[in-house]
Amino acid sequence: MHALEAVLVDVEAAAVDQLWCLGDLVGYGPRPNECVALVRDKAALCLVGNHDLAVLGQIDLATFAGEAGEAARWTKTVLDEASATYLGSLSPAGKADGVTLAHGSPRDPVWEYVLNAAAAAAALASTEDPLVLVGHSHVALAIASADGALTGGQAPGGIEIDLAAAQHLLNPGSVGQPRDDDPRAAWLVLDTASSRATFRRTEYAIEKTQTEMRERGLPPVLAERLSHGA
Repeated sequence: MHALEAVLVDVEAAAVDQLWCLGDLVGYGPRPNECVALVRDKAALCLVGNHDLAVLGQIDLATFAGEAGEAARWTKTVLDEASATYLGSLSPAGKADGVTLAHGSPRDPVWEYVLNAAAAAAALASTEDPLVLVGHSHVALAIASADGALTGGQAPGGIEIDLAAAQHLLNPGSVGQPRDDDPRAAWLVLDTASSRATFRRTEYAIEKTQTEMRERGLPPVLAERLSHGA
């Protein structure tokens, strides 16, 4: 929640026209209902992620091992009816303004991680749209495909991508659980008029989030990893 609120302040300052969310609103954090309510109110487009589906009971919680399973089971006990109804109305994939969106990947919107060249190539080949947006991995990525060759990789905060010259796959990273060794909340500004994308990072109150996680009895390792973005 603290990460989401901080990002929304920066989003408002950026004067964007629409807010898109690629899924997994719940599953790790200590305030799932508040996060869902904010996204429901702010986002013009929102996808559902695998953690959302697990908490809804649409994916067997047994598929989540260790701390992820513990957190999902706790979240299921506190998720309110309004949050469940909203999450249940969402799809793991979609299209908007000539952009293909998927929580995981276009060929497997729920489960596939796009973290290597083969997965990126398959994702880009699955659509004629010039831009593919994915989430799921918690790692910010910018990968381009031109003349049969892939270029790119992890995308640090501040990098700007020219989208005009090639087909691109972008992962904004994760607001609440980044895993690319940068603990700041990750998000992306997409400028369709100029065909440019800018990766952004936002500081947030990590310690407050960690305290709330410990107070609710969530697995300690999930709180600790927030300090390192790992």
